[in-house]
Amino acid sequence: MKRHRSLRALTEGEKAGLVRLARSRRAAHRLVQRAAAILALAQGCSQRAAAARAALSPSVVALWIERFNGEGIAGLRDRPRSGRPPSYDELSKGRIIQAAKTDPRKLAMEFGHWTLDRLVVYARQHTGISVKRAQIHRWLRGEGLRWRKEQTWFSERSDPQFAEKRAPWLTFISAKGLPRPASSA
Repeated sequence: MKRHRSLRALTEGEKAGLVRLARSRRAAHRLVQRAAAILALAQGCSQRAAAARAALSPSVVALWIERFNGEGIAGLRDRPRSGRPPSYDELSKGRIIQAAKTDPRKLAMEFGHWTLDRLVVYARQHTGISVKRAQIHRWLRGEGLRWRKEQTWFSERSDPQFAEKRAPWLTFISAKGLPRPASSA
């Protein structure tokens, strides 16, 4: 079924806007194609020739003619499409990201750093949001936050006899010719 539509007369402002849009290097490619097709039609090309010039099918060009005739240049823009609604609103997402940026002790938690699993539990218990750790990871990555695993070797040792236990090891290294640590006497 062929759909042939005729283009209405353009105003000078619309012509200038279409030329600017058709030559744009920053606008979306789909929008540039649509503007080029409408501009070609305004210059006297047939619908088939305008479609070929813009690398579109003639039936698609007929759709954009119809939308342009009714709405002008604004009609060439994409309309919102249907799809699955977001599972989490921006407020919930923001609360979890804010918690991840906050020291857990300030939120009356018993630990000193966040893990993804701890954030999942916090979200469920304190905000009522049931969210998976992969989703929290995507949110944090989307905010430019880099998640790192806990590095326990940089924290204080919980073993009070750690220094005595490592002394023979240091003695062995020192005997091999490596520099000895400076003594604090």
